This record gives sequence, C-alpha cells and structure tokens, in this order.
Amino acid sequence: MTNVFHRTLKSTPPNAIGGQGVYLFDNQGNKYLDASGGAAISCLGHQNPIVVDAIKEQAGKLAYAHTGFFSNEPAERLAEMLVERAPEGIGKVFFVSGGSEAIESALKLARQYFWDRGEPARHKIIARRQSYHGNTLGALSVGGNEWRRLKFEPFLMDVGRISPCYAYRYQRDGESVEAYGRRAADELESTIQDMEPGTVAAFVAETVVGATAGAVTPVPGYFKRIREICDRYGILLILDEVMCGVGRTGTWFACEQEGVVPDMITIAKGLAAGYQPIGALLVAEKIYEEIKSTSGFFQHNFSFMGHPIACAAGVATLNVIEKKELLNNVQVRGKELMKNLEDRFQDAPNVGDIRGRGLFQAIEFVSDRVTKLPIDAKLQFAANLKRVAFKRGLICYPMAGTIDGQRGDHVLLAPPFIVTRDEIDNIVDILGDAVDEVVQELGLVK
Repeated sequence: MTNVFHRTLKSTPPNAIGGQGVYLFDNQGNKYLDASGGAAISCLGHQNPIVVDAIKEQAGKLAYAHTGFFSNEPAERLAEMLVERAPEGIGKVFFVSGGSEAIESALKLARQYFWDRGEPARHKIIARRQSYHGNTLGALSVGGNEWRRLKFEPFLMDVGRISPCYAYRYQRDGESVEAYGRRAADELESTIQDMEPGTVAAFVAETVVGATAGAVTPVPGYFKRIREICDRYGILLILDEVMCGVGRTGTWFACEQEGVVPDMITIAKGLAAGYQPIGALLVAEKIYEEIKSTSGFFQHNFSFMGHPIACAAGVATLNVIEKKELLNNVQVRGKELMKNLEDRFQDAPNVGDIRGRGLFQAIEFVSDRVTKLPIDAKLQFAANLKRVAFKRGLICYPMAGTIDGQRGDHVLLAPPFIVTRDEIDNIVDILGDAVDEVVQELGLVK
C-alpha cells in the first residue's frame, strides 16, 4: 500500500534507496545503470561528494530568505557563472524551480517586454509541432506533444504552429540539408504573416528536441535562418534548453553549436544535476533594460525562486563540470556512444535512425527501414522496451508518439557526464539485448 500519488496508478515502483556514480539501487537489492540520467537530469551521476557537501554547508548557513526582501550569495554567484558562460548579449538570470516554470516565465516576460515598450498588440506565440516545453498550462500550450495536450485542450491558449526541423522524416529525396533547413525555417515567416506580424511576440523552440521526438538535431543553417526571420519581424527568439543545455550536447549551451544568440534561454534539468530542484531563464540585456526603464519590475515571481540551497547546488555543479573537464568527456563519450549504437544496430531491421549530440542521443524504431513505416502503436513498443530494459538493470527513456503524437517509437539516452568507456559499452550491450527481446516478444522478427 502507498499514499503517494504515483505517475501510474496501476503499479507501485520500487523505492530507490541509494546511488553511486552512474548506478542506482532499489529496496529489493537491484542495481540499475542510469543511461538516461533519469530524464537527462543526473549529469554528475549520483552522490557526488562535492555537490552534497555544498548543500550541507549552505543549509548550515542560510536555508531560505524570501526574494521580496533579500538576495543571497549563491544566487548572485550562480547568475554570474551562467552569464559568463552564456552567448554574448545574455546578461541576466531569473531563477525558478524547474523547466516548466522557466518556460512560463519566458512567455510572460515576452508579453511584458512588448507591453512596456508600447506594443500591446504583440501577444501571440509561435512554436513547433512535436516539441515539449513543460506541463504547466502556458508551457503545455506552446508544447507540441499532442498526447500530453489532448485532455487539457480546453484550458490551453491558441498558439501558432510550424513543422519541426526533423530531417529523417521530412527532408525530401534529392534535397540538400541546407535547402531542407531553409524550407523548414521559412515556415516561420509564412506563419508570422498569416497571424499578422504586429501581433506576434515570440517564437519558442528546443535547440535539440528532447523527449517528444527524441534528440532531433537541427540541420546546418536552420537556426541562423530562424534568427534572421525573428529579427526581420521584431519578434523574440526563445530557445528551450531545459534538456539539452548545461553541457548535455558538449558545450555549455546547445545554441553555441548553431552560431545564434537567442533573446532568452531556458535551462533546468542539469543545472544542479538533480541534487536540488532548480531552473533558470537567461535573458538578453536589452529585454532587462527595457523593463527596468519602464515599469521597473517583472510582474511575475515564485516563492522559491533563487533558493539559496538550490543555487549552491548549481554553483557546485558548474564547478565540478569545469574542474573535471566534463564537457570534453561529453564530447568524447558521445562519439563513442554514437559509434557503438551504429555498430550494434547496423543490421537491425527495426532501427530507422540513430541521432543526437554529445551525451544526448536517441534511436527511432520502425517496422521497415526502407519505407520508415512506424511500428504499430497497438504493440506499445516503447512501453515494452522500458519494461524489459528495466528488468535487465538499465534505465533508459523510451517514448511513443515520436512522429505525430500517436505513431512512432524511440528511446532517449542521456547518461551522466562522468560515464566511462566501459559503461558506454555496457549501456549499448544491455540496450541491444533488450531491443532484441522486445522485437522477438512482439513478433517483429521477419
């Protein structure tokens, strides 16, 4: 019996009672290799002593002080560290408790920015299909995860929608990646025109798509074209790096690899490596200065924003990543992971695409590699893969609805930045065996 309202009401999960490095342990004596960092959260692995000690030390000095009265040293230091590492032009940091709060804050800040500068008609948002931006109502509104949205549709605001930059599915035969990227980005311009340019406030996108479509990377030039369109029509570019930021793709921010500077960046999951709940909205200096010179305050806040213990964990996390040179490890291990996956699944008839960057990678499964036809949704391939992998001691992140919210299956891999070559080998070996078992179990073997 349990009094906890768990994610699923049909079963009670085992209790996690400990962790060490890339492993977690449950109360039934089982050991699990955490190949997804939970949900791309545990970037330093489990029980990192430096982060644990930083939390203890801060709790012994100051646990909480309301930001309506005080700032605090950990928040000031973490903001400074983030701005130092952010793309040029980003100057301020608004702390929250998670990714959904970060997106909500970005949407409201975009609205207030235009209100304060005398453009109150600008309130509309454009986003992409097959995206995910969080579970609160504003974040769910801009997100394109149809399964998550369906039951709550009456609550959600109307949002303009364009196609994802998803070359595996939408690049035409004979079309170069550059031409495809231009075509995909130009959808934004036509949508802005359809919605009346003077009413659009912002475009929101994941730099590298996370769980909904599975580590879908943009093609070269796509985001540069998006930035050009946003600038032409005077709308803000908000990049969601809640999953793919804080080093997950091999650089501090995924947008660095695209050569663009957004107006806002949302981060969360890896910011304190799971040791404390924290997220942040990074804001361009021009937005901050506009609001400072007009209304003088952001009409939006949360009780736990800038929490001293959470920010102390964030400071320690960034320090560990830097001092241990873990961004380099992400790049090296990421290449090893990609090669291992390609080698293991090169002849697998049900593997359609292997993609991603750094330690943020995914496999998309199909019923036929040539036609790219998805596996029948009734077979629940993703759910079965999660079950079988977990039984084998592997935590991974399978999802269904990859293509349009109903069709398609993938598995996301996002191991901790500390992962070793041997652990990469183990991840791929166990995952490969789990895929083989599910394929056999569901009768997909030809």
